[in-house]
Amino acid sequence: TATPWPADRLASEHEVARAPGDAGVSLDARSFERFTGAVTQIDPRPGHIPGARSAPWDAVLDPDSRRFRAADELAAHFADRGVDTDTEVIAYCGSGVSACMNVLAFERAGLRPPRLYVASFSGWSAAADRDIATGEG
Repeated sequence: TATPWPADRLASEHEVARAPGDAGVSLDARSFERFTGAVTQIDPRPGHIPGARSAPWDAVLDPDSRRFRAADELAAHFADRGVDTDTEVIAYCGSGVSACMNVLAFERAGLRPPRLYVASFSGWSAAADRDIATGEG
């Protein structure tokens, strides 16, 4: 049975913009190439939301089984991106779908669930007045 996503688990563009300054982390679930801006598929502009960190959705899967990696591996994966049990995280991708893989992986790892920025990079980059970052950071 479909249920609405809890409103308190969603993030606005203002919260995404503030996350790095508020001791939070925004994680971009798109491929690293899309994150850096080296490859542009459907986004109006290449790159990522300033201050975000790359966390491709497929990195949470075991390469052999294509199932979620073990909880301790996922916790280490997110720790490498500056996340611990107290970190406020906002997850996004290109259109709000593949970021959900990271949201589920957080739960498997026993971490505080991130909030989802539904508009994701497609929505962010469509506004010409919003800054875009390119490269690795």
